[in-house]
Amino acid sequence: MRKKGEKPNICPRCGYEVKEPEKTWHLVSPIPDSRGRVTITIMGSFQCPNCGHRWRAVISKIKAGEDVEFGEEEKPVEKQKPREGKIIEIDLSDLDED
Repeated sequence: MRKKGEKPNICPRCGYEVKEPEKTWHLVSPIPDSRGRVTITIMGSFQCPNCGHRWRAVISKIKAGEDVEFGEEEKPVEKQKPREGKIIEIDLSDLDED
């Protein structure tokens, strides 16, 4: 497994530096983070020409939707109404007989 900060294009077996990935694809996170941004991960499939080892690695990550500002079209949040129901009073004077 690659250590954090290592380049993804270096072969984990022999250390040979591969120029470009054979194939790339995008993964989009299904759930946005707390600020509403979606993470797009670019993955790559590599093959070492020196030893023939194949591996997959993360090439880069992008946060999309960072500069999104909400205009006046956004609906204001309604305040919750107080719950309606029976009011039950408990008489605690009967419990103090000890």
